[in-house]
Amino acid sequence: MRTPAQTIQVIDYRQENASDAFVPKPAVLSSSGWDGIYLELHQQPKFDIAEHQHTMHVIVQGLSDSSLSDSSGERWLDGKRETERRNHGDIAIIPAGISHRCNWNTSVQFIILAIESTLLKQVGQDLVDCDRIELIPHFMNGQDALIQGIFFALKAELESGKIGGDLLIDSLKTTLAIHLLRNYCTTQPKLSSYADGLSQSTLQLVRDYIQEHLYQNVNLSEIAAIAQMSQYHFLRLFKRSMGVTPHQYILQCRIEQAKYLLQHSKLSIADIAVRVGFCDQSHLTRYFKRIVGVTPKRLLQKRTACSRTLRSQ
Repeated sequence: MRTPAQTIQVIDYRQENASDAFVPKPAVLSSSGWDGIYLELHQQPKFDIAEHQHTMHVIVQGLSDSSLSDSSGERWLDGKRETERRNHGDIAIIPAGISHRCNWNTSVQFIILAIESTLLKQVGQDLVDCDRIELIPHFMNGQDALIQGIFFALKAELESGKIGGDLLIDSLKTTLAIHLLRNYCTTQPKLSSYADGLSQSTLQLVRDYIQEHLYQNVNLSEIAAIAQMSQYHFLRLFKRSMGVTPHQYILQCRIEQAKYLLQHSKLSIADIAVRVGFCDQSHLTRYFKRIVGVTPKRLLQKRTACSRTLRSQ
């Protein structure tokens, strides 16, 4: 037990390699430049982590091998101890500022997601009293399908770095913040109703802005500011108005613009990819085929064939 003379250690995931001093091996993967959140993937041997606190809220998801006979262990949250089952996909929630320690009885793989307290306040400004946002500690004895899906998407983004990453990360972290406020917060959010979605004038402003900035990495905070509302309400109302998320809509707009340029310009596929906001030709090709049904090259071939047919007539 910690004595009064001892100072509890602190993990601040805003600092580089923050967890290295607490676990046997460095993280296998770690994020960089994601505003408000930080992700680490760990593969560790059996270990016991010393008592500490986090400066950010932390969610841990276990990725234990189901073939292992014993992947359990103990966790201490704010002075309370519990033996956890730690099945694959189980999560623990460790609010910022509370004392925490844990041990693992065998080698283990897990993901850590650290979340800035300010993110919950920004997203929750229209839902709860921001001075009363307090997460409830949660031992790793159960799963949450939505959080599991968000973890999977963030891990995939970290591994691939695909087009539209900033907007996708913004959407995922906003969705996660809303979910935490609704299900793991001591103060229940207020319910609000926006049955009609965005007004036509606001929607037009947003769509015009997106069209003018297709070639850029547009993020959710920028377009929510155009609509003059919180990211939470914008995300909700945009989807209600358009039937898709802002990330999906921007992707569709880029594909439509690429399709137009392929049919009405002499630009190369690589040049078109950059002009409409894709990283390179391969990224354009992947999403183009998924949405249009054919590759950009195949569309060009069809256009060329039609032109030859018309000239021969």
